[in-house]
Amino acid sequence: MHLFAGTSGFSYPQWKPDFYPKDLPAKRFLEHYASRLNSVEVNYTFRRLAGASVLEGWLKATPPHFQFACKAHQKLTHILKMQDAEGFTEIFLKSLEPLRVARRLGPVLFQFAPTFKCDLARLEAYLPLLPADIRFAFEFRHASWLTDEVYERLRARNISLCLAESDKFEVPKVFTANFVYFRLRKGDYSDAARAEITSGVRTLLAGGRDVYVYFKHEEDPHGAVWAEDLLRHCPPAQSV
Repeated sequence: MHLFAGTSGFSYPQWKPDFYPKDLPAKRFLEHYASRLNSVEVNYTFRRLAGASVLEGWLKATPPHFQFACKAHQKLTHILKMQDAEGFTEIFLKSLEPLRVARRLGPVLFQFAPTFKCDLARLEAYLPLLPADIRFAFEFRHASWLTDEVYERLRARNISLCLAESDKFEVPKVFTANFVYFRLRKGDYSDAARAEITSGVRTLLAGGRDVYVYFKHEEDPHGAVWAEDLLRHCPPAQSV
């Protein structure tokens, strides 16, 4: 089983000099990031459809085992909200085809708005539109979604409940797929908290699940350093 760890994004000059070398140009950030971490959560795809040239650039800058977890487009999660979304779902997933063909596409993250309340019928109607050969994680930010009925629907499609936590909201650790997707968004993680995270990841890997872990990025490189430390203490992925 494999651990993929990183942060939400990589284009942060504020990470100099503690993560990126002082004189490193921005165009080489991803290359350096991928020399130390093996995955990144991409927000780019939330706001636009990525062109083939952009994706090819990402692929060239990263090694063969590196994985891109892409956020689903906001049209799916915040505008259509899974309703009447068959056409745009197909368009969006087709835009990620270069990553999928290269076996470099990690889970696609559906991050829903905090105001979007549970609609079980809408979820049931939408899930069959998602192909089984791509991994998906769903991040619900309204507590009404955190029910057994929702977990059962996700399990039936091998979709991971995104285990997101922040200082304001935390999703219970319910595992609904053969992989686990963590978004660790608290302002700080003590040594003891990170040791607990490492222990939990090891248990999941030993139990036969792949694990994806993305720390908060924001204005300093702590998340990237923590992800690198996690990879040092758990077996990193070298092939998929």
